[in-house]
Amino acid sequence: MKILFVADVFGAPGRRAIETRLPSLREELGADFCIVNGENAAAGRGITAKLADKFLASGADVITLGNWTWGQKEFAPYLSGTDRVLRPANLSPRTPGIGIAVHDGVAVINLLGVFSLDPFESPFVAVDRLVDEARAKTNVIVVDFHAEATSEKVAMARYLDGRVTAVLGTHTHVQTSDARVLKGGTAAITDAGMTGPHDSVIGSDEHNAIQRFLTGMPNRLEPATGEVRIEGALVECGPDGRATSCTAVRVDVEA
Repeated sequence: MKILFVADVFGAPGRRAIETRLPSLREELGADFCIVNGENAAAGRGITAKLADKFLASGADVITLGNWTWGQKEFAPYLSGTDRVLRPANLSPRTPGIGIAVHDGVAVINLLGVFSLDPFESPFVAVDRLVDEARAKTNVIVVDFHAEATSEKVAMARYLDGRVTAVLGTHTHVQTSDARVLKGGTAAITDAGMTGPHDSVIGSDEHNAIQRFLTGMPNRLEPATGEVRIEGALVECGPDGRATSCTAVRVDVEA
């Protein structure tokens, strides 16, 4: 089985890349299953019901989120009625939505890191029961670990090595060069990157971002527009759920 993971979709440029390029990209890569992180789809802050439906119609089987899950205030009710869009499983159990789902023989787990993101529960505590739940239904398990610290993401991959198919890091928007398969058969990449405008400061227009650093004053960040590409990872595994390859994906898309 080939699983395509598409990293953080950022703003309108990232959305257009998904809608115009994802269907053909799935075919070109021979992907049997596709996970899209939609964390920043709505102008960099969360996602809307309309956008989620468009991503699913464009070829995403499951959409994962992150620290901007509640970035769009009217999105919460949508999460209560779907198992195709996941919020981090280690948010409060009293919030809408779920953080694990199984579709077409693939379990997807969404987790939020501790450093600077302050989840309700430690992902290292939550993940054991989530993996047990997933393994009762399938051998193929993919974890989207939305975290700030590289050390935390590397530690999670090693902690789960041999127990899940892949641990794919998201959140920092800069693709790392460490796509690999660990000794136990778990595919890993510390950060799968960003789908959106790369002529930017991690997706945002550089002028406003730089002004923040120069002045320390808050200002509204707007999505940039140039150098759009899809980034992510392609993981191949056998029926036993052990990964046989993990390759970074970088595909230029016309803006």
